[in-house]
Amino acid sequence: MSSPALVRHQMEPAAAMVTAEQTPSAAPSQQPVAFRAVAARWFRLNMDKMRAILIGALSIVAFLIAWHLLTKHRVVFFVRFTNVPSPLAVYDSFTRAIHDPKFLMHVGLSCRRIIFGFSLAAVVAVPLGLVMGRFKLIHEMIFPVSEVLRPIPAIAWVPMAIMLWPTNEQSIVFITFLGSFFPILVNTLHGMSLVDPVLVRAARCLGAREASIFREVYFPASLPHIFTGLTVGMGVAWVSLIAAEMISGQYGIGYFTWEAYSLVQYPDIALGMIAIGVLGLMSSLLIRAVGRLVMPWGRT
Repeated sequence: MSSPALVRHQMEPAAAMVTAEQTPSAAPSQQPVAFRAVAARWFRLNMDKMRAILIGALSIVAFLIAWHLLTKHRVVFFVRFTNVPSPLAVYDSFTRAIHDPKFLMHVGLSCRRIIFGFSLAAVVAVPLGLVMGRFKLIHEMIFPVSEVLRPIPAIAWVPMAIMLWPTNEQSIVFITFLGSFFPILVNTLHGMSLVDPVLVRAARCLGAREASIFREVYFPASLPHIFTGLTVGMGVAWVSLIAAEMISGQYGIGYFTWEAYSLVQYPDIALGMIAIGVLGLMSSLLIRAVGRLVMPWGRT
């Protein structure tokens, strides 16, 4: 009964229990190591982004410090900072305006006009640019007219827009539409002109029809230039909108800025300018984010 085989048979369950009890205690010691490895890998992959964010934050801080010093000491060196409001004065104006429903109404109306005008321009300019880039006859018919109208600045369209449309709201949206229409159209045309003809011939050899070639070859190849045009068009749309609101508008962030100048409220002028810049930046970032979703092959 006390043979070595029997002793080993009795000890095996106890050894298995000891191993089972030791295994969970060993797992927590490996978790910090795995977490550190994942964190180190994430840091290496995002090092460039973190560096760009850090440099951008430092540049903004440096800009604010320079702005504060120039306005505090009323520097006059070709450019006069005697009447320019300080960052603290602008911040005080912001704290008051953020609780003012009228200021929020100005911002909301400007955003609504941008959405309507820019969306309409994108819906019209992108398909038109694709068709003009694909069919030579349509290009020859429309391109000369667009080239004549394209150099006309948005502010020159204000009197004509007032005559064309029955309300100021419609005329402002029309001017915003014109400002973003031509950059989108030109960049879409440029993208169509750079499509590799080898891809088109390969699709035809595989039996693709015109609609399939248009959908599977021309449109994906032109998407980077289309989103470049959308980004540029958004910036021009804000420029056009602010000009229209300053001249013919009664509401909007452009009207708010011009009214602040008329009432000699210098901090509100700077606040309106900063609001325009922030809104334009957010709009461009949104377009770039949509572009990364639509074009996953362009990610690094």
